[in-house]
Amino acid sequence: MTKVYSSAPLPFQGQKRLFIKDFKEVLKRFNNITTVVDLFGGSGLLSHVTKRERPDLRVVYNDYDYFCNRLANVATTNEILAQIRPILNVVAPNKKVPAELRAQILAIIAEYDNDGYVDYITLGSSLLFSGKWIKSFSELAKETMYNVIKRSDYEVTGYLDGLEIVHGDYKELFEQFRDDKDTLFLIDPPYLSTDACSYENYWKLSDYLDILKLLVGIKYIYFTSNKSQVVELCEWIDANNCIGNPFKEAEMRTRQNMLNYHASFTDIMMVKE
Repeated sequence: MTKVYSSAPLPFQGQKRLFIKDFKEVLKRFNNITTVVDLFGGSGLLSHVTKRERPDLRVVYNDYDYFCNRLANVATTNEILAQIRPILNVVAPNKKVPAELRAQILAIIAEYDNDGYVDYITLGSSLLFSGKWIKSFSELAKETMYNVIKRSDYEVTGYLDGLEIVHGDYKELFEQFRDDKDTLFLIDPPYLSTDACSYENYWKLSDYLDILKLLVGIKYIYFTSNKSQVVELCEWIDANNCIGNPFKEAEMRTRQNMLNYHASFTDIMMVKE
């Protein structure tokens, strides 16, 4: 276990690479722990850094999104990109890929798709503008392609070494360790009010609030963003904890609004007489 990755070796939405310096500093404060449980493991970056910084600890990485499958198939991903690079040599960097070349690229990927596993998230990062996340051939086929291809192979050697990898519901995993006072929980759920399209499940407000109940009486490092306003919400509840639920017994009516062909939002009307 020699190499320490400062970012996930494959593209992953929401990885904590900008927090690594702070995370290492904070991790040093926990001298009285034996186990670290990464409830929302994501790309595994926090688990990876924890094990490299503290090899004495048991590190449980909840790979709910099966990032390990993407790592295991990196040779195929590199093989596909090696076939695409010559096609894009005639396209200037960051420029749109012409229709005839786009068709050639899709044909290459379709052949691999028919044969088995294709890591569309990683391929998308080399063919689509930043911020576009796709998970299937049908999604890729709808998108405009650009020459943003990675010029070298992906290297993932040893990234998950030393980790105890599980794939399960975070609530069930939490219950296994909640009473162990020697356990530190890493809690990095998909952010509220932030694009989370590459995650497997849709997260509602109640899902985020459920996580807050876990924070009582445990050691934790919790991540959120100012968009979620979770910290402000908790401060408000603390100051106004006597009002209860003002929407209780109110009538709810909803209407679906389409932003474009793949995005929508729900308008809500609450009525109480």
